[in-house]
Amino acid sequence: MIKYLSIISWLLILPAFHSQRLKAQNQPNVVIIFMDDMGYGDLESYGGMHYATPHTNKMAAEGMRFTHFYAAQAVCSASRAALLTGCYPNRVGIHGALGPSSPIALHPEEVTIAEVLKSEGYHTGMVGKWHLGDKEPYLPLQQGFDEYLGLPYSNDMWSINYDGKPTTDPNHHKYKYPPLPLIEGNVKIKEIKTLEDQAGLTALYTERACRFIRENKENRFFLYLAHAMPHVPIAASAKFRGKSKDGLFGDVMMELDWSVGEILRTLDELNLSENTLVILTSDNGPWRNYGNHAGSTGGLREGKGTSFEGGQRVPCIMRWKGKIPAGTVCHKLSGTIDLLPSIADICHAALPSRKIDGVNITSLMMNQNDADPRDHFVYYYQKNSLEAVRKGPWKLVFPHVHRTYLKNLPGYDGWPGAQPNDTTQLALYNLRMDPGETLDVQGKFPQVVQELNILADEYRKELGDDLTKQQGAEIRPAAQVSRE
Repeated sequence: MIKYLSIISWLLILPAFHSQRLKAQNQPNVVIIFMDDMGYGDLESYGGMHYATPHTNKMAAEGMRFTHFYAAQAVCSASRAALLTGCYPNRVGIHGALGPSSPIALHPEEVTIAEVLKSEGYHTGMVGKWHLGDKEPYLPLQQGFDEYLGLPYSNDMWSINYDGKPTTDPNHHKYKYPPLPLIEGNVKIKEIKTLEDQAGLTALYTERACRFIRENKENRFFLYLAHAMPHVPIAASAKFRGKSKDGLFGDVMMELDWSVGEILRTLDELNLSENTLVILTSDNGPWRNYGNHAGSTGGLREGKGTSFEGGQRVPCIMRWKGKIPAGTVCHKLSGTIDLLPSIADICHAALPSRKIDGVNITSLMMNQNDADPRDHFVYYYQKNSLEAVRKGPWKLVFPHVHRTYLKNLPGYDGWPGAQPNDTTQLALYNLRMDPGETLDVQGKFPQVVQELNILADEYRKELGDDLTKQQGAEIRPAAQVSRE
C-alpha cells in the first residue's frame, strides 16, 4: 500500500518538476551594460566620428538599435535608481548624484531587477559604479546582488584636481572628499588615487564581468556592468592610449567598445548568445562643458543635467540572437524604466508588488508590427520638478530654470567650462520635425498643449511637482543614512 502511495505521489509531483524544468529552460541570462555620460551621438552606429566602435556596430547589426530611448533623469543616481527599480526616480525618493556623505540612499524595500531575478534562482552580479548608497546596508549585496566589485559613487568624487594632482585648496568642493574606494562585496579593497589608477578601471571591470559569465555558464545569471567611463575624469589604458583620431576621449570610447566586444565574445565562445539578452545603454547625455573630454548629443539640445533631449535621449542597443531580429531599428518611445518589467516578462518572473512606472516593451524588442506600448514619458529633474512631458512626437516644456552649455565655451583637456543657468518658457516642440527643440509651435497647436497639460496634471497629483508646489500622493521615501 505504501509503495502504491509513493508511486501516486511521484505521479502528482512529476508534472510540477517538468513544468519548473521547462520554465528554467525558457529563462534567458541577462546582461546590462550601462555607460556613464555616453551621449546619443557617441557610438559609430549613432553618428560617432573619428574613432572606431566595431564591436557595438556588430552588436547593432546582430540586434536592435533604439532611436527614442530615454534615461529617466539626466543625472547619475536618479538614473540608476530608475534603471534598477523600473520607477521614475522621484517615486522612490532619489534625486541628483549622491556623494560620499549623502544623507539618503535607495530604500532597501525597493525591489531591483536583481531581486526580481534572484527570486527565480538567478545568480546575480554587479561590476562598476553603484551610486545608490555608499555603506551598508545600502550597497549592492543588500539590493539583490550576490557579487559586487566597483566604486560606490562617481569617479570624480575624489580629492584630486582636474590636473590629476591632489587638491590643496580647502575651499574647493573636491577638498572634502575621502579617498575613492574600490569595494568588493561590502569591503574596501583598494583606493583609487591617481589618473593611472582610473586608467585601469575599464579593463578591470571587463575582466571581472567576463569571469562572472564563465563561472556561471551552467547557471541562469544576471550581470549588471556599470562602467565608470566616459564620465570625467576620463582615462584609457596604455593599450588604447593614442589609438583613436579623437584624442583621449576617442581612446576611451574605443576601450569601452573593446569591453563590449569582450562580453559578446565570451558569450559566443560559451555558446550562450542564443540564451542571453544583452542591453547596452547610458545613464544620461554628455557633460558638454568638459569640451574635448565630453561626448556628443548628435545634435540634440543641451546635455547632461537638463531635461532637453541631449540630456535624456541616449543610445540603446539590444542583442538576443534568434529572438531580437538582427539589424533592426526601433523608432518607438521607450526608456530605462521599461527594462525591469520587460526582463521580468522575458524571464517569467513576478513584478514587484509596489507600483512601478515602466511598461513591457518586449513587443518592440521582437519588432512586432504596430507595437507601441509606451504612450508617453515625463521629464522630472532637480528634486521633484516636472520640466516636460512627451506624447507621440510632441514635447511640452514647462517654464523652468536649467543649466546651459550654449552661453560659454567649454573647457579642455580635463578642465570644465562654465555651465550657467538659463530660463525657458512654455514651449511645444515636434520632435519628429525638430529634434533639436528649436521651434516653439504651441500657437499653432493649442489642442496639443491642452492635452499634454492634462497629462502633466495627472502626474503632479501622483508624483508631485516642485515647480507648481504640488505634493504627490504616491511617492515613497528614500532611506535615511546615519553618518554617526
